Amino acid sequence: MIEVSVRKDRITVTGHSGYDEPGRDVVCAGVTALCQTLIRSIESLTEDTIKYEISPGRADIQYGNLSESSKTLVDSFFIGTCMIADEFPDYVRIV
Repeated sequence: MIEVSVRKDRITVTGHSGYDEPGRDVVCAGVTALCQTLIRSIESLTEDTIKYEISPGRADIQYGNLSESSKTLVDSFFIGTCMIADEFPDYVRIV
C-alpha cells in the first residue's frame, strides 16, 4: 500500500503498491512519476527552494513559503494522486 500525506509544509509518500511485480507496477510508476515531476517542476519553473529525499519506497518533500505557482503544482500533484487512489483504492491511500 502506498500512503500519500500532503501537509502545508511537506509531502510524504511511503510504501509500495503491490499491484504488480517491480518493473511492471503501473500504480507505483504513476505515483513515482507524479513525485518526480513535482520536484523538477518546482525547481525548474519557480524560484522556490525545496528539500527532498527519494529512496525506494519513500519520497519526502519539504518546503516553506511557496509561491502561487508552486502551490498550483502541489495541488496538481494532489489531484493526480487522488485520481490514482480513486482508481486503485486497495493500493494507494491518502492520509
